[in-house]
Amino acid sequence: MIGIEHVDWPPAPLRTERLVLRESEARDRPAFIELFASAKVGTYLGGARPRDELERRVPEVPGRRPGSFVTELDGAMIGMITLDQRAPGRPGHIRPEAGEAELGYTFLPHAWGCGYAAEACAAALDWFADARPGEPVVLCTQSANDRSVRLAAKLGFTEVERFEEFGAEQWFGVRTIRRGMRGQ
Repeated sequence: MIGIEHVDWPPAPLRTERLVLRESEARDRPAFIELFASAKVGTYLGGARPRDELERRVPEVPGRRPGSFVTELDGAMIGMITLDQRAPGRPGHIRPEAGEAELGYTFLPHAWGCGYAAEACAAALDWFADARPGEPVVLCTQSANDRSVRLAAKLGFTEVERFEEFGAEQWFGVRTIRRGMRGQ
């Protein structure tokens, strides 16, 4: 398996025109709780989680693991980007042995519609392309999540298949960066 587990972590913070992608810190805990307690955010992710449960279970420094970036705007967390290894037992793979890196993104509703997700995901994908040259990245989202499907296309993901998982149709795509393709 070749995914995210074979990269040096954490990288130096990634900077875009408006954002910083960095490792999680203790100051991000309230935003993590807000993110996972939000009914809007949970629409395509299985629903919101109870705030009191999150208050009890979210660690002091949440989301601190390889492949998990906090997305920061003007010093405050507005979302997160993840690059995880896609679980072998799940549907949707492009390799027989599985192990592909999978892009995930979640943003607080006040940050929607501003292009932050596209900007942050592009930065994370560029970082991964440098860390693991030639490695494909996959993405899976509910096909009913039009915004996410449009973002996937904007980021260069191509649909591979659709399948049923978690009680809904899923859109599954792949993005392969080859020499000379970055930035297109």
